[in-house]
Amino acid sequence: MIEHGPLLEQLLAGASICQISDEEAFRRLQDEVTREELNHFLRPLNRRLAQSQDGSVFFLAYQELNSQSREHLSREFKLTIQSLLPLLEWMQLVQECLGRDGAITAGDTIKLQEFSLKTEDNQSLRQRFNQLASDRFFKSSSDNLDVQIKQVFKRLKESGYLHQPHKERQFYVVTGKIEQLIELVRFIKDEESLPLDEMPQQESMF
Repeated sequence: MIEHGPLLEQLLAGASICQISDEEAFRRLQDEVTREELNHFLRPLNRRLAQSQDGSVFFLAYQELNSQSREHLSREFKLTIQSLLPLLEWMQLVQECLGRDGAITAGDTIKLQEFSLKTEDNQSLRQRFNQLASDRFFKSSSDNLDVQIKQVFKRLKESGYLHQPHKERQFYVVTGKIEQLIELVRFIKDEESLPLDEMPQQESMF
């Protein structure tokens, strides 16, 4: 189990592992024997490996829901809900700014300079992005668009939604964690029937 140590540490720390965020770890997790070994270790911790519906990302889930796990999930869910609106607004802005027909998906590349230029040239997009950047999830206190954009993309990278293959080059690749976000939105809409009236534009993406 020692050889799986670093991988287990990532998963237990809450990482979402996909082909983009960690290609080697993702390849290992596709092996059934490796998954069984990890699940054997995780079982006493009341954890298990889980995958997104399309199989593009691995993460940990609870083996059984008890009072402790329910409390933890409740806290995590509340934190996710707080970031849900700004994340969906960001996805909508990218879609509009870069002229995409549908929502961004894992593997999509976003060039920071291209996004910045198109946002700067459109007053409506600038105003929306200014409001988005000041959201408590992105934590930007600057009035400068370039600073705001860099802060937003930095937070998205820190949160695991974007991967920057080369630190010296300003382009990002969308990770499989975005699929988890989309699945959550669909769960809220379809299973819980919770209203998403506050995000009418974003609903059209799904």
